[in-house]
Order: sequence, then C-alpha cells, then structure tokens
Amino acid sequence: MLRWVRQQLGFDPPHQSDTRTIYIANRFPQHGHYVPQKFADNRIISSKYTVWNFVPKNLFEQFRRVANFYFLIIFLVQLMIDTPTSPITSGLPLFFVITVTAIKQGYEDWLRHKADNEVNGAPVYVVRSGGLVKTRSKNIRVGDIVRVAKDETFPVDLVLLSSDRVDGSCHVTTASLDGETNLKTHVAVPETAVLQSVANLDKLVAVIECQQPEADLYRFVGRITISQQTEEIVRPLGPESLLLRGARLKNTKEIFGVAVYTGMETKMALNYKSKSQKRSAVEKSMNSFLIIYLIILLFEAILSTILKYAWQAEEKWDEPWYNGKTEHERNSSKILRFISDFLAFLVLYNFIIPISLYVTVEMQKFLGSFFIGWDLDLYHEETNQRAQVNTSDLNEELGQVEYVFTDKTGTLTENEMQFRECSINGIKYQEVNGKLTPEGFSEDSPDGNRHSLMKEEELFLKAVCLCHTVQINADQTDGADGPWHANGIAAPLEYYASSPDEKALVEAASRVGVVFTGTSGDSMEIKSLGKPERYKLLHVLEFDPNRRRMSVIVESPSGEKLLFTKGAESSILPRSKSGEIDKTRIHVDEFALKGLRTLCVAYRRFTPEEYQEVGKRLHEARTALQQREERLADVFNFIERDLELLGATGVEDKLQEKVQETIEALRLAGIKVWVLTGDKHETAVSVSLSCGHFHRTMNILELVQHKSDSTCAEQLRQLAKRIKEDHVIQHGLVVDGTSLSLALREHEKLFMDVCKNCSAVLCCRMAPLQKAKVVRLLKTSPEKPITLAIGDGANDVSMIQEAHVGIGIMGKEGRQAVRNSDYAIARFKFLSKLLFVHGHFYYIRIATLVQYFFYKNVCFITPQFLYQFFCLFSQQTLYDSVYLTLYNICFTSLPVLIYSLFEQHVHPHVLQSKPVLYRDISKNAHLGFKPFLYWTILGFFHAFVFFYGSYLLMGEDTSLLGNGQILKPNRQMMFGNWTFGTLVFTVMVITVTMKMALETHFWTWINHFVTWGSIVFYFIFSLFYGGIIWPFLHTQDMYFVFVQLLSSGSAWFAIILIVVACLFLDVVKKVLYRHLQPTSTEKAQMYSNRVALSDEFIALQPLSRARNQLSKIRWKKIRVQSAQHVTLLKAGTEGRTIGNC
Repeated sequence: MLRWVRQQLGFDPPHQSDTRTIYIANRFPQHGHYVPQKFADNRIISSKYTVWNFVPKNLFEQFRRVANFYFLIIFLVQLMIDTPTSPITSGLPLFFVITVTAIKQGYEDWLRHKADNEVNGAPVYVVRSGGLVKTRSKNIRVGDIVRVAKDETFPVDLVLLSSDRVDGSCHVTTASLDGETNLKTHVAVPETAVLQSVANLDKLVAVIECQQPEADLYRFVGRITISQQTEEIVRPLGPESLLLRGARLKNTKEIFGVAVYTGMETKMALNYKSKSQKRSAVEKSMNSFLIIYLIILLFEAILSTILKYAWQAEEKWDEPWYNGKTEHERNSSKILRFISDFLAFLVLYNFIIPISLYVTVEMQKFLGSFFIGWDLDLYHEETNQRAQVNTSDLNEELGQVEYVFTDKTGTLTENEMQFRECSINGIKYQEVNGKLTPEGFSEDSPDGNRHSLMKEEELFLKAVCLCHTVQINADQTDGADGPWHANGIAAPLEYYASSPDEKALVEAASRVGVVFTGTSGDSMEIKSLGKPERYKLLHVLEFDPNRRRMSVIVESPSGEKLLFTKGAESSILPRSKSGEIDKTRIHVDEFALKGLRTLCVAYRRFTPEEYQEVGKRLHEARTALQQREERLADVFNFIERDLELLGATGVEDKLQEKVQETIEALRLAGIKVWVLTGDKHETAVSVSLSCGHFHRTMNILELVQHKSDSTCAEQLRQLAKRIKEDHVIQHGLVVDGTSLSLALREHEKLFMDVCKNCSAVLCCRMAPLQKAKVVRLLKTSPEKPITLAIGDGANDVSMIQEAHVGIGIMGKEGRQAVRNSDYAIARFKFLSKLLFVHGHFYYIRIATLVQYFFYKNVCFITPQFLYQFFCLFSQQTLYDSVYLTLYNICFTSLPVLIYSLFEQHVHPHVLQSKPVLYRDISKNAHLGFKPFLYWTILGFFHAFVFFYGSYLLMGEDTSLLGNGQILKPNRQMMFGNWTFGTLVFTVMVITVTMKMALETHFWTWINHFVTWGSIVFYFIFSLFYGGIIWPFLHTQDMYFVFVQLLSSGSAWFAIILIVVACLFLDVVKKVLYRHLQPTSTEKAQMYSNRVALSDEFIALQPLSRARNQLSKIRWKKIRVQSAQHVTLLKAGTEGRTIGNC
C-alpha cells in the first residue's frame, strides 16, 4: 500500500538500469545478497479523479476559467463588505454552474473508474505451486506464468512460452492496439514450446533479460536463458515472441506466457497518448469578448466611483439629512472608502459578465452532438455503421475548416485489393478466367489458352506464395474464430493477412495454379499445379518502413537455400543484378499510371558457404541486447543483395463512392485538400487524377527525389517563379517524403509559400510522423488556418490528433484511428454533409448564442448603471435580488438554448447542394469584431430605450414609500423605485426574448413553447413572488408591486410601446438589407423556401405540416414505399417515415 501511494505521488525512483531481469515463476536465486527488482502492479488507471481528490482537483480546474474565478472573487467581496446586492445573487449562479459541471465531469470519471475496475477485476489463471490458480488481473506480478484461452485478451505483456501446437506458435489480432484486424503469428523458443502442461511449466528454470518498458509496439529486445540439467541455453527474443496486452488470441486453444510488463508499464498503457485539449475558435473568441466586457465593467465601476465622490463634494449631498453617517464612517480612511465603493459598484455591475454562458455552451455542445449520430444520411447501411462523436467540444469547428488532410488508402479508396496485372521476366500478364494470359493474347488465341506454367512464371508465383505473412483459416461457419473440421481440409481455404495487398496476391496465385496450403511446424506447404511441395522456413526478414521490403529464406524440397524478397520498386530494383530490370521498371511505371499499387519480386540462391555466413550473422544480431535493430538492419542489407529480378505485381484499390464529387464540393467551399499517402509517386498521382484531387487542366508541379538541401532549395525557387508567372491557371504540387524532409529542414517558409499558392497538394511516400509534421506546419503558419485530418489506419493517428479536427474512417484497418479521432464516419463521402450541413448549423447556432448572451447581459446591467445618475451613485440596485439571480438562470435561458439546438437558417438540402455557402461563415465571420460591435451597440441602445422610455412614459414625482409606491396630493396611486425597476425588467425580458424570436428562422413547437412560455413564466412567477408574504425573506420589497404595475393601463401601454420601439429598427434593418444587399446565405434562404419537392426530398418545416403538404403533391413524384408509408427527409438531419399520410 505504501509503495502504491509513493507511485501515485511520483516518489518511486525510475528504473536504475537499461534492462530488467525476470525470473520465470519468480524463482529467485537463493544466495542472500540478491535484491529483487521492483516492478509496477498490473492495475490500469485511466481515471482522472479519486474519491479523495475529486472536490479539490475539480474545483481547481473549474476556477482556472476566468469567468468562474471572477464570480468567486465577486462572491467573496459580497461576503466581506457591505454591498448593494445579496451574496446569493452571485453565489447561487456560481454554485449552479460549478455543480452542473462537476456532476458532468464526475459522471464521466465514474464511467472510467467502472471500466478500470472491470478490467482490473477480470478473472485470469496463473501457474502457482504446480497448479492453475484463478485470480484477478490486478494481482498478476512480473514473472508469473499466465494461461490465456482462445478469444481472450492478454491481461499483461507476455513472452510466449508454449501453445497447444507442437511448434509453439499462436495467432493473435492486434486491432485494439495498432488497428490491424488480420492475424499475426507469434512463436515460442523451441526449448519452452514443448512444455505444454502446467506440471512441465512449473519445473521450468529460466531467466529473461529484456529492455525496460517503452511505447513502441513493434520493438522488443530480449533473451531467455534456459537451465537444462547442467547446461544453459540462450535464445533471442524479439517482437515475434511478445504478446501485447489488449491483443486477442485467435485460432489457438490456449497459450502459456510469462508476464514481463504489467499495469501502466505495458505497451498499451504507454501508448495512452493523453490528447492535448483542443480548443475551438469560438471558445477563443468568447475569452476575448470576456476580456473586453471586463474592461467595460471596470470602466463603469471606476467612473461611478469617481462621479460619486464628485457629487459628494457638495456638502448637502455628502451627508443628506435622511442618510447620516456613523462615527466609524466619518473617521475611516478615504482610500479604504474609495476601494470599498469601487468594489461595491463592481458587485452592482458584475452581471455584465455572463457566468451561465459557459454552462449553456457546454449543454448546447453535448446535446447538439447527438444530431450527428442520429443523422441517417451519415449511416452506412452495408456495414451497419453510423457517425460517431468522440468529443463534443469541436462541433462548431466543423464549420470553419480551411484545409483537409486526407489519407489515400482506405479513406479515398475502399482498401479492397484486386489483382489486375503482373510483369514476369519482362512480359506483362493479366488474369483471364483464372489463367495468366500474356498481354495481347486472348483466351481463344493459341498461346492464351495454356494449361501449364512456364518455369519463370512458376518461380514467380512460388515467390508470391512463400514470401508473405498470410495465415489460413479453413472454418466455414465462424470465420476466424470457429473450430477446424475434423479432417482439417474439408472447409475451403480462407486467407487472412495483415496487408490486404498480400492477401490479394496469394489469392491470385491460388487461382492460376500455385496454392499456398498453410504451414506445418517450420514448413510452408504449397501446391503447384496440383503437386504438393514443402519448403522449410529457415528465416523471416520482417518488413520495416525503412527497408520497404520483406524476405524469407527457405529450403526447397531439393535442399537448395533460397531467398525470396518483395517490396517497393525503389528498394528492390537497385539491389537486383540480373533479370529484365529495365523492362520491369517500365511496366511498374505503367501500372502506377493506371493507379495500381506495385510491388517487385526477386530471389537469390545461396551456396552452402554463403548460407552458413548468413545464419551466423543473423544469430549474432538477434541475440544482441544492445543496438539490436541497427545490427539487424546491417545484416538484412548484407543478405538482400545481388538479387535476380523475377517481376512485379499491380493491385487495384477501388475508389470509394462519390469521392470525386466530395472533393469538388470541398474545393467549391473554399477548402484546400491535401492528400498524404505512403504510396509511390506514380500511383498517388494517378489516384489523385481519378478522384478529382488533381484535374486534367491543372499544372502539376513536382518536388521529388531530391537528395541534398541545395537542389531542393533550387527546385523550390523555380516552382515559386513558375507559379508567379502562370498565376492565371491552377497548380497542383507533388512532393515525396525525402524531399519534404529537406524542405522542412531549412526552407520551411519557401515551401509553405509554394504550397499555399497551389490548389491541391499531394505528398507521397510519407511516414506517419511526417504527416503530423505537415499538419502542424499549416496549423502554426501566420494565418493560423483551421485544419481537418481524416484517415482510417493506425498510421493516421498522429495526423488526426495534430489537426484542429480529427476524423476517423471506420474502414478495414481496425479502429485505432476511430478511437483517437474527434468524429468518426463510415465513408469519405459523408464528409460533405458533416461540414456543409452540421458544421454550418453548429457554427451559426453557437455564434448567435455567444453574441446573444453578451447582448442580453448588456441590456440587463446598463439600466443599473444609468439608474445611479438618479440616486446620487448610492449603489441602490434597480432590480430585486431574486430578479438579479433568476434573469440568466430562468427567464432568458431556454429560448437561446433551444435556438442553439434546432435552428436551421437554410434548408440542409440547399446547404449541401450549394457548398459555396460555406465560404460565408469561414474565418470566424460571425464572431469577428464587426458582429461583436453590432450586438454590443444594439444591447446598449436597447438598454437606453428600456430605461429612458420607462422614465419618460411613467413620469416622476413626490416621495417614495417603502413598498415602492408614490403618493400625490390627490392620493392617486403612482410608481416608485421598485415598480420602476420592475417595469424596466419586464420590458427587458419581453424584448430580449422577442429579439431571439426575430433571429429564429426554423420554428418548431418546442421553439414556440419556450419562447412564449418564458414570457408567461416570468409573469406568473412575478405575480406569485410578489403576491405572497414569504416568511424566510427578511425584506418584502416586492410585495404587491407587480400586481399594482399590471393594474395600470399606462404601464401596459408603456411596455408595448417600448418593446415595439426597440425591435422596430431591427425589423427595418433586416428587411432593407435582405432586399437591397442580400448575402449568399439570404439568397439561399429565399431559394430554400421555393425548393421543389422531388422524389428524394420534401422540404419540411415542423412534421405536423407535412401531412398538409403531402396532400398537394402529385403522388407520382414521391417514392411510395407502401400504401401507408412515404419516405421524407426532415429539414433537420434525419430521414423520417410519416405513417398514414
């Protein structure tokens, strides 16, 4: 417990050495001076709070917000000094906001605690005392031998000891870690692979030495020393031996492994990248507006304090007969009195800062985000996937995007590979009806209809069938998870691979006569034209992004040692010494121009002496604990040389539906699209042309294959010159990964200038971190554009997290991108609806919400300031304390919240069909200085009309009574200060609510209910509040005041006249601007009112109006699903079916 506390407080020292020593089954040496290393326990902690720190930590985080901290100060000032308003007026709204936010954050953290407890309490089996013991996951210690059964997830990072298979292999899927859904093979060392029972494992004496925990999923360096009788056997351990926490066991009955990394030291936990808090442009604008309003508040408070002392310079006003000073007040310091008065005015005017703005914005974002998930237009029926919102803080940012960075494979394309062509020994072939046919020959021609394969063709296909990581599952019922048939071959072969390219190639080879039939122990079995052959697998040289190739060393049935290699043409062709290299290079370029993904295939024969040298070097590199990767890379380069080129393959990845239309729509909306891909130059350019990213009339500029800074800089200067000279036409830029690295190193500004002047940019051969670097480069440029990144694979995660808005595609490369994204959609085509409709609506709604909040608070507090001129700046409040407290919480909160959830100023169909409307809201247009100034001036204008309109219409006179009445000599009941304040407040509530109604374009019954209901509620509450003697109130200033106010006909006349006077100018302005200078959006609003009803679309206002509209439509124009149901597209965001129309 003490150690755990020390860990939580960060007092535990870091690991002292670079390696850790693990005694399997915790059999430590018996000599006395051995001190065991300390390791973390196996608990996963993803929660933010505990029971003990929730209150202080949450309060600290909330009071870091300027508005919350400001209101806390105001509340404390009200408690400490005599202020004109009750501390409740500030304390209650503050308490409400803090409580609502704390409940929301506490609930979210409780869900995290619940998930943690579920994981940490999961049952597991460990080998202890010669038997299997059931325990909880959190109790696993480093060194424990753990048993994992089929379809279970690994509870810790394990080194595989044995499985139910003789060769000690098992299959796992790591979709939850790296997004790859296909099966991967892991193997145990031969000495432990035979230990398949608990009893045998309990006798195992072995020690593992490995590196300390690190986040890299694909790196593991270690060795195992096994004591057998009198000798010690040392075997290397690499990534193929490590089973990662979070991965799932497949196609294997059970495995045993030893825990090497536990809890927060597992690779999964180390990859929990705490997402940097993304803040939207609207939130930044809100903070700027808050600062401006704080300045206005300080100005009003200082001015009122100065005017108070200027007024009191006259002796008759310094101490009037009805308000004499106490002895303490006369003797107090003038400076202290000035500060006290300043603070009192600060309290009096503090409501100009809208504390409830934050909580309203949070509610709007949280509730509004549900509309994306509910939108049936974003639902993909084939995969049964709907749009997903992972964070609601960035909804409005969808309406501000200026740059889209997109992956290619799986995002613009389907990631469904189909074999199209290949080149073998300098001859191009196509697959025709399951046969390889040379180009130019048909199946009917003499050479096209062959039943045998030539020697070169057969060797090429064998290379394809042997050099891969494909796995086989023969189950017909349960896919990868089901049992095998009793005879092992009854079910048809199904291939699974971590790379869809490999799967497509192996399937194509099987169709034309060379079939990969699986692995058996250390052998790979194939059938060549029906004849079975067995190749012994000697070594696998794994693929890595630096080499860009993978290889296998096998022993053929004749005993010959062969190396088969496949990879990118840039990594194979330079290493080839023979074969049809020039012809193959031409064919590869032709494949790429057709948009095909290309791979080159080569092989090498080893003499016995060469193979002996290769085996020795590989063993030395693989057993090294220090610099293993570098040493392996050197050995791989030594082996993969002097190759004989066999040929190349071309695999097609189909474009997704409506990709071209979506990219064109983005371009019309003023959004620049950058494609960032790992594919080769020619393939990427071809796909860019076919998807409309580049178009045929565009001038394509290239920055590729540069090896030095000087040549790269010179090329950049030439490109900049060409763009300047040919500024009339559009330009597209192609840049590869190596040239990009050079450009960003020394010539960042020049590179950015070139990019910004290009309509489309294509970056090929990109590493994942390069993608993120490009996004960061645009993000931090002087213009600070809003960026959006969209991708489907684990290699896109860094880019998705770096951009302002990250979108994951629910593709075939797992869910890593989806989990790390802000939003997730099933297809790229849904991006247009997400931005042009949802983004547009969210931005307009929240922009109006923020501006309106400041407007209504200016309306609220300015009459309070003006009233001081009539009460000698005595800090007398104009409104009752209850009205002060409830104005933002009750009387004016719901209309703007409902507006911010349901407003649709233009029909969704029009927004999507006219992408150019997106330009109207770009660059934060509705929250700029001009709109802010307009709303602020409007607020001051309305406040002046409220105050002086009431003052002029209701008159003045005579003496004030305590209950707010004025008596004239003829005893006629008149108005006093509370009645006057209530009149101003009544006019204000009605006007600001009606102003919200004027801003509303899309009316539903909910809008009507909250708009008119808010006004009615105010009247009912005021009658109730002023009509009863409340025993818990120490003063009853408002008793019967509202009733007396409403009993006066002149008061009703004043209310109506002032409200009309305030809103009349608004209406006139809207009408004039709409007819004389209409914006694109206003034109679209008029157009959307005349939208024709088509077979896919009916312009609905409220659903109740649909039935009336349907009766006027010619039925032949509507797609009738049945006699009772007609499909309608609601103007909101979802398809609705209205029954019994």
